[in-house]
Amino acid sequence: MQKEVAPVDLDATPEVDKLLVDLGVGPFVRDSVTSPIGRNDAWAGLTADGTEVFVKRLTGAAPDVRARMRRMLAFEEFAAAARPPELHRPVLLGSDTEHNVVAFERIVDAQNGAQLMVDEVFTGEHAHRIGRIIGQLHGAVPPHSTELDDEPPPFPPVPFLRGLPMSVYAKSSAGELEAWRLLQGDPVLIAALERLRDMERSSPRVPSHCDFRVDQLLVHPDAIYVADWEEFRLADPARDVGAFAGEWIYRSVLDVVTNRGDDVFIDVEFTHELIIQRGVEKMQRLLPLVAEFWQGYRAVRPQVDDGLAVRATAFAGWHLLDRLVAGALSSSRLTGIQRAAAGVGRAAVVNPEKFSLTLGFGDVKVA
Repeated sequence: MQKEVAPVDLDATPEVDKLLVDLGVGPFVRDSVTSPIGRNDAWAGLTADGTEVFVKRLTGAAPDVRARMRRMLAFEEFAAAARPPELHRPVLLGSDTEHNVVAFERIVDAQNGAQLMVDEVFTGEHAHRIGRIIGQLHGAVPPHSTELDDEPPPFPPVPFLRGLPMSVYAKSSAGELEAWRLLQGDPVLIAALERLRDMERSSPRVPSHCDFRVDQLLVHPDAIYVADWEEFRLADPARDVGAFAGEWIYRSVLDVVTNRGDDVFIDVEFTHELIIQRGVEKMQRLLPLVAEFWQGYRAVRPQVDDGLAVRATAFAGWHLLDRLVAGALSSSRLTGIQRAAAGVGRAAVVNPEKFSLTLGFGDVKVA
């Protein structure tokens, strides 16, 4: 779900309108523009000739920005050449690599996947189709002419589990520091995450999104679009598969204290036993979506390596731990639900062989 705010000042970023003018669509019509919240500066709206566009300017440390721009443009080259069936993406209109600005067509009349999740209208059919899309991405053969990043993503950051760099420590909130202490004080978890990184290093490398979340899905009546390819690279397919599962596990934990999916909501004190009971109930309601995703994935990618399901389960667990740290950014302390999510994530990381079937990564019948 993308929240929108008043747009970033376009007068202070003339390179945005310049790119649009150079592309022949004219500058933004100012009163049509909003800015989706994200890690980059972004603008969405109409241009002078009536074209719907989405523009973003990559922000951050210069080396990181350059790497993300390279990966994003490499994805466009890969997708144009390999043409994975069913993989739809917003059309890249053009880019300005000097100023780190890219312009895309804006997908109108599409619903964000995160909003569908919140509104409880994300269906098994959606999950199945998305599984097929990711399976076809992973099964595509990159053209020899396309140079793709093959460096493993930096997360989970195992060195941070031994000690935070001073630069990270100094910028962290009290909640973030509490989250890191929770992770750093768990030697069993640290060993499991080290094992996951070791397994990843020996895994197959396939074209992968590597930052896959439901808020990057744009569900249009005619197609499902996948956006935000800044982390695209050759990587362990378990990352994308596990990320989808992790999204739904996390949602089920958040729902423990809501009436989502309940016939009635009884206002009672949440004891430890009740939290466990409701957590199981919420997972049983949402995990069929993971099974549908897996069915779709295996329908188009029937041959996968033997360890994929186990690694995907561990990456799903890491997804919850990553959310723990990210969610603590603006907090002075961790909430009970955040700790509960971390506990579920820990279990999946430490014992992925035990939980892979529970998450829906079982054998499937492939036609």
